[in-house]
Amino acid sequence: MNRTEVNDDLEFMLQKVVEAMQEKKAKKIVSLDLSHITNAITKYFIVCHASSKTQVRAIYDYILEKVKKDCGVNPYNKEGYENAEWILIDYVDIVVHIFFEEIRNFYRLEELWGDAIKINYDIEQ
Repeated sequence: MNRTEVNDDLEFMLQKVVEAMQEKKAKKIVSLDLSHITNAITKYFIVCHASSKTQVRAIYDYILEKVKKDCGVNPYNKEGYENAEWILIDYVDIVVHIFFEEIRNFYRLEELWGDAIKINYDIEQ
């Protein structure tokens, strides 16, 4: 696939986001499939965290780069880069959450969507 093509297949994009997180050593990567939940705001959440704000930003930067390169897609919206405690990347049907570890532990986003289908992407650390 050349760089000008757009691959908006959700499973492919989900895979590319997870790969980017893994390559930047994100921790506790989880996807939440919300597609079967009535009135859910998106089809997928992908959540991870890092132990430093520098790493949170690096994960964010690499996700943007990889998804643009491999899928030809730019985010609809993005928030939180300056603070780097909770960065959100909105690709409409996929919403990425990159947390600073303490903030993830505080908000426990996965627990709010307990009826979602959850997949853990554990990598060796």
